[in-house]
Amino acid sequence: MTVPAARLVTHDDIDGYKLSTMTDAALVRGVLAGDPFAFGALMDRHSGVCLRYALRVLGNREDAEDVTQETFVRAYGALGRYDGSVALRTWLMTILVNRCRTALALRSKREARIVIDIDVVMSAAGPGANNGDALRDSLANAIARLDPAHREAFVLKHVEELSYEEISLVTGVGISALKMRVQRAREKLQSWLEEDRNA
Repeated sequence: MTVPAARLVTHDDIDGYKLSTMTDAALVRGVLAGDPFAFGALMDRHSGVCLRYALRVLGNREDAEDVTQETFVRAYGALGRYDGSVALRTWLMTILVNRCRTALALRSKREARIVIDIDVVMSAAGPGANNGDALRDSLANAIARLDPAHREAFVLKHVEELSYEEISLVTGVGISALKMRVQRAREKLQSWLEEDRNA
């Protein structure tokens, strides 16, 4: 099976239907039926979220792009086994999280840094957060200091805004453990930000 090249679908109106208004399920059926445009439409719809997550976790655009591309290559090859029991986004995020974990493991001793949208996570950092540049820098540094398991749970919950049920499906971690990881991440962030304020 040859994977279509990554590209934007430029002709939305194909054979009398609009790709942009089709559901994920209809696009999956189209891919499986041999529609040459359907997989490109799925990539257009979901690649931004996948790239954003990978960039935040891996901290390197080239690595994030590679992992995102690999996610779609694997998804394309496995699409026949996708049964629709979970949202396609959740299914893709499961593949992506595993690809990111593998990439981090291969880095071994290189420090994993995160690029984050500070405005999105300021409220999750705890009381007293504001939009000052010093606090933004402190928060970015604090999130980068979190261990990978806490960082993964925190970003999926407070940046990607997945429910705990979705995060559990994506990561394979139980809901109670995820809640604990997110809570501990918040506590660590609050503690580190407090230390920075008092320094």
